[in-house]
Amino acid sequence: MLRNPNGLSHAVVALLGATILADAFSLIETFGLRSLFAGALAGHPDPEGYGGELALTVAWSLQALLLLATATVFIVWFHRLRMNAEVWASDLQRRKPGWAIGGWFIPIAFIWIPYGVAADIWRASRRDPYAADGEGELLVLNAWWTVFLADLAVGRIGSRLFDRAETAEAYVTAANWLLVGDAVDIVAAVLAILFVRRLTSMQHTKATGMIPAAQ
Repeated sequence: MLRNPNGLSHAVVALLGATILADAFSLIETFGLRSLFAGALAGHPDPEGYGGELALTVAWSLQALLLLATATVFIVWFHRLRMNAEVWASDLQRRKPGWAIGGWFIPIAFIWIPYGVAADIWRASRRDPYAADGEGELLVLNAWWTVFLADLAVGRIGSRLFDRAETAEAYVTAANWLLVGDAVDIVAAVLAILFVRRLTSMQHTKATGMIPAAQ
């Protein structure tokens, strides 16, 4: 039985929008921290010191909370679309519906399993599930997934460098990685919004009978 994903998609998009704002907040505060240590390295320490500890903590806490909330709602949305794909083209789904949830939590394998599930859902949701992929058809999915993986890598490197930093130079290096991580996260969130809206629209259009489902 088909289930409407529209409400969940709106929630995911709203959370991704909030994530972009939190990332922008973190960018501003992290840049302030970097400027402090860069000034110290250049021999121009700020006599007032850094007064943004609370703001930076709030920014990072918001990012963590939004990550948890967004991931939860996104996976629920993702599983719903996978169940709908089962109705339209179950034979094209290379993995069972449970992988739309479990695939995100398997170390290393999460790099390719959710992407494969997403590609199968995409094909089942288009006008003709059995047609060959058109040129650039999966561009939104591919772009989002590539930036998403880059975001995970850069963010992890930045966090580890910051946790281990003990000198001004080390803090500047860590802050540089964190700034790049925030910027990449914003791009990933924008691409995720495009992916969610596009795939939801495809399923809604197909489910409402505006195009025929494959027989």
